[in-house]
Amino acid sequence: MLKQLAAILQPLLGESDTLARLGGDEFGVLLDDCAPLRALATAERLCAAVAAFVFVWQQQPFASTVSVGHVAFADGGVPAEELLSKADEACYVAKDKGRNRVHTYAPGEEAQALRHVQMQWVPQIRQALDEDRFVLYAQPIFHVADPFGRAPHHEVLLRMRDRDGQLVPPMAFLPAAERYDLMPQLDRWVVSTVLREVAAAYDDPAECEGMYAVNLSGALGDPSFAEFILAELQASGLPGRCIGFEVTETAAIANFANAIKLIDALKRKGCGFALDDFGSGLSSFAYLRNLPVDYLKIDGGFVRAIATDPLDRAMVASIHQLGQLMGLRTVAECVEDDATLAALQEIGVHYAQGYGLGRPIPLEQCLAAAGKAAAASSAPGAR
Repeated sequence: MLKQLAAILQPLLGESDTLARLGGDEFGVLLDDCAPLRALATAERLCAAVAAFVFVWQQQPFASTVSVGHVAFADGGVPAEELLSKADEACYVAKDKGRNRVHTYAPGEEAQALRHVQMQWVPQIRQALDEDRFVLYAQPIFHVADPFGRAPHHEVLLRMRDRDGQLVPPMAFLPAAERYDLMPQLDRWVVSTVLREVAAAYDDPAECEGMYAVNLSGALGDPSFAEFILAELQASGLPGRCIGFEVTETAAIANFANAIKLIDALKRKGCGFALDDFGSGLSSFAYLRNLPVDYLKIDGGFVRAIATDPLDRAMVASIHQLGQLMGLRTVAECVEDDATLAALQEIGVHYAQGYGLGRPIPLEQCLAAAGKAAAASSAPGAR
């Protein structure tokens, strides 16, 4: 396909212009002695040519599109690396705006500034992986009907430490990890670490109580990810009921076929699945019917004000009722106070999570407490 595309693009350029493959599915075009408006016209022709190209493989046709980042510069004075970086930023802005279009780099543009900030996180994330500076926290998820009477589930949260040992807010680095395809590697690290540390907390891993839920995003597109998890689960000795997974609607839809296969494979081992941030997307209800999940996590935007806002309360009640009809358990996020918890109890929501119930703590502290509780319950004469 790349060879055919190159053959289509080259005739659209002048004799003194350069077309090169930069790597993967990325091409670079250097237009020599070309005015910005004429360069834009050339870029539009490249877009149109790729859009008209149909690649046929094993008798199957595949459509294609291209996103173009356009950078104008005068002779000399700007290093090639800087020009390529600006073109890359503009290219990603073109992708964000819907793909199959040209975007011109403009210094100070908000979208490009955000892209530049995210790109700067990429080497820091890779260094943190190499230097083992990622850590895991856990936040409890309580039974609404009996908040402190039964062992809670926990959501496992990823954090990163900088070189000074300070915690980096997740929203500082996670968008960059998602944008630049680093999440599959992080997902695998989280799964391996959680299974290893949870198993180590118990004298007998089979005694593990509750569920530790891991967020998945980037690895859903990897067909081998289910096999990886199953192998790690078997090596840990933990029962499948002790590990759960949370997937957002956006991630599930983007990798729908693989997501269903992964969920089915892991549910056969007893693992639980939750659809996270339910209600935040327009297509939530349409896809829910086909996603074999066990839990609905109600988006916190609806939960925060249910004690005072009748519309939000009605929305939460409707989602809970839908979950009930489908045989699913519901989880309310962002529970910050007793009034919100009381409203959830009246509605009948099954689980609640939020700072009003329990803040995230290091996973090792959470597991130390859980391991001690398991040891105490198995001691002679314990009830």
